[in-house]
Parts: sequence; C-alpha cells; structure tokens
Amino acid sequence: MTMANTSTGWTVPDDVLVRIAERAPRYDADNAFFAEDLEELRAAGYLRIGVPVDRGGSDLGLRTTAGVQRTLAAAAPATALGLGMHQVWVQAARAVADRGGSFLQSVTDHAADDHLLAFGVSEPGNGAVLFDSLTTAEPDGEGGYRFTGTKVSTSLAPAWDVLSVFGKDESGPEPRLVHGFTVRADGGVEHLDDWDTLGMRATQSRTTLLHAVHVPAERIVRSLPVGPNQDPLVFGIFAAFELLVASVYVGIADRAVALAVDAVRSRRALDGTPRSADPDVRRAIADMRGAADAIALQVDSLARSVDERDDLGSRWFPLLVGTKSRAVDTAQHVVDEAMRVVGGSAFRASSELARLARDVRAGQYHPSTRDSAARTIAASVLGPLG
Repeated sequence: MTMANTSTGWTVPDDVLVRIAERAPRYDADNAFFAEDLEELRAAGYLRIGVPVDRGGSDLGLRTTAGVQRTLAAAAPATALGLGMHQVWVQAARAVADRGGSFLQSVTDHAADDHLLAFGVSEPGNGAVLFDSLTTAEPDGEGGYRFTGTKVSTSLAPAWDVLSVFGKDESGPEPRLVHGFTVRADGGVEHLDDWDTLGMRATQSRTTLLHAVHVPAERIVRSLPVGPNQDPLVFGIFAAFELLVASVYVGIADRAVALAVDAVRSRRALDGTPRSADPDVRRAIADMRGAADAIALQVDSLARSVDERDDLGSRWFPLLVGTKSRAVDTAQHVVDEAMRVVGGSAFRASSELARLARDVRAGQYHPSTRDSAARTIAASVLGPLG
C-alpha cells in the first residue's frame, strides 16, 4: 500500500503512515482503541502541530491541519476522526487567540506538553449541542463547579489526559452555560464500555458519566447565556470541528478513488481489454475524482478564511455547516460508486472498501447533521421561522 502526504508544513512520517494503515483493519475487527497509532503520533509531534514553534510545535493553522487530517484519514479514518477532536481544541484556541482572546491558553499549554485533549459535550437528546445542556453545573462557592450528567460520543475515552466538560448553572436569576476542563487524575469520570458500532470503531467514543466532577475556578474558561450566540469560544469550536471533521471525509473519498483506480487498472475483461479502458468505468472514475476534488477545495478555502480572519459575518455558520454536510454526503457517494465500479470483491467484509463504506456512514451523525445544516442555511436566506 502506498500513502501520500498532501499537506504542507508538518506531515505524518511516511513509515508511521504505513504502519497506521496496516493496523486499521485490526482495530476495526477487534473494536479496539488505536493505542499504537496514538503512541507513534505523539512521539512524532502530532499533538503539537498547532502549537507555536517557540513552545515546541509546528504552528500549523486550520488549513494545514485539515491537510494533515485528510492524509491521516486516507490511511485510517477512525484514527483521524478520533484524534481530530484534539486538533479541534488546539485550533479553537488558535482562533480565539487570533481574535484577541486568551481564555483558551490552557489548551495550548496542554497540547505543548503532549497532553491529549477530548470533548465532553454531546448529550443524549440534546439537539442544541453547544447552546444548551442537560448536565448540571453546581457552583462550589469559590468560582469552580461540580458537573453531573451523561455525555455521549466521547471520542478518545480510553486515553484522554484532559476532558472538556460543560453544563448548565441554574443557581442564578438566568441560567448560564459553563465550560471547563477536568484532568483524568481528578476522578469522577466514568466511561461505559458500550462502543460497538457499524463503523469508526477505533475511536472508542464511549458514553461518559460525570459524577459531580469538580472543576476548580482556574479551569473554568467560559460562562455563556443559554441559546445561540457567536461568542469566540463557540466560533472557534464550531469552525474547527466542522472543517476538521469534513477533512476526514475528504480523506475517505480520496482513498476510495485510489482503491477504485488500482482495481480497474489490474483487471481485464474476457477479451483481454483492460477494465480501465471501459468508457463507463472511466466516466465513473472521473465523476468520483471530480466530486472529491470539489469538497477538498471547499474545505481548504473555508479553513484558509478562518486562518486569515476573513470577515464573513452572518455567512460563517451557513458556510461551515454546508461544507461539512456536503463533504459527508459526497464522500458517501464516492465510496458507494467505488464499491460499484470495483465489483463483488469490494463486498467482502475483509476489503478496505467495505470498511470505508461503514466508516463513511458515521458522518451523518456528527453535528451539524444534514437537517440541521439545511435549517441553518434556510434561515440565513429566508429568515428565521416565526
């Protein structure tokens, strides 16, 4: 198998990339966390790629980090998706700092120390995501809080060093959403061994129970009103999450095209004609490549706009959710077309394309979903309902 680094700046070392690709089928089959991938990538400096050079990092912005994630996803989608949650936090901290904020400096500090960051945000039944919470945040009287609740899809559950938590403080006249960080040594965090999914199995995104987890005042980073807002924290997380998740699905599409090309080049019809000479096959491959290129360019362009602090105003959120949604839908289409072009061998459970066909379907469940994206885009052009 040959893998290619497509990003500029820091790249995954080629030998590490090959080993990551070789381990991916085993992690998937065993429903196991990608522990060896994490160990090698941490040693290679991956956790620090968005950290300033004077702190031991590579100072990559969102655009180049998205390129790294695209490359990593072509080798091992679940590894890229899981570790992408760490990079979301690092890039959110960069976005906040670029816009004059310092309240996420601790994120950069943790990444500089090779600490693995994870998200404890998603909750069962909470479609508002960052704009409301079912988790309770009880003040401790000294500026800190105790968080109690259930989180779902907590990627990196077996290995994180630092976990973001957020919940709702209803002790005052108006409810507030409180964001902070807990470290594993604090205790009070329980992960259920319940991650047994169709795809993206190696992320081990387990259900997480917060048992009055105490976050002291110095690790509380933000208190926001309930409901939609464009606070720098929300923008930083949202922009990085949507585009880094999208980049994973671009990488899946890239890999599906490469596998289809390899397959049709190596096969011949009964009359000896190469399958790659079939005009229908050529048209299908061309359409797949064109579709993958289109979403790659969208992600790259919007990530560059984040890095360059373009003033897109009210267009930011429709563009971000639309790009993520299109990337996922396009990647699924490309993988399905690759399965069709390659033929019956792709339907074997042991084939890489079959694994991609399962992994790619996870994309529809990441925020923002297709329906949520459509509502956001419609409101931006038609105005809100009511």
